[in-house]
Amino acid sequence: MKTVIIASKNPVKIEAVKIAFEKMFLQEKFEFIGESIPSDVSDQPMSDKETLQGATNRANNAQTKFPEADFWVGLEGGLEEIAEDLGSIAWIVVKSKDKIGKARALTFLLPPKVTELIKQGKEMSEAVNIVFEVNNSQHNGAIGTLTNDIITRTTDYMETVVLALVPFKNPDLY
Repeated sequence: MKTVIIASKNPVKIEAVKIAFEKMFLQEKFEFIGESIPSDVSDQPMSDKETLQGATNRANNAQTKFPEADFWVGLEGGLEEIAEDLGSIAWIVVKSKDKIGKARALTFLLPPKVTELIKQGKEMSEAVNIVFEVNNSQHNGAIGTLTNDIITRTTDYMETVVLALVPFKNPDLY
């Protein structure tokens, strides 16, 4: 059995990683452990570069804290300025002792009212909760709220983890 350390205690992120690994490696057995691991970037990353750095830092910090594991997964959500709009982005980094995989999640533009609240200093989940009058938008995320759960954080992150696992699924190519 292989151990996968997920650098988050967020149940949505843990479930996405679990589904992705089990779909990509049907013959393997995994133990998934979610741990609170620092990103060493701001709480609300505001660029593609900072968001990727946060995911990379989480995977590296998880490896340092749990060196005996087989895989370390860092997930980081962030925002990116796209013209006068804000786009919601995320990066996922998967590491093993000898390989690394990276993938960027779907990007979508936030509604102007959400963008305005973020520019006033609110985090995205708080801004989404206010604008859509919901509680805990982090469960399905802004993407779930905006698509009526056709796409959720779980499905978005799961597919992105699958893409980050491509080098591990195709080791002769990477």
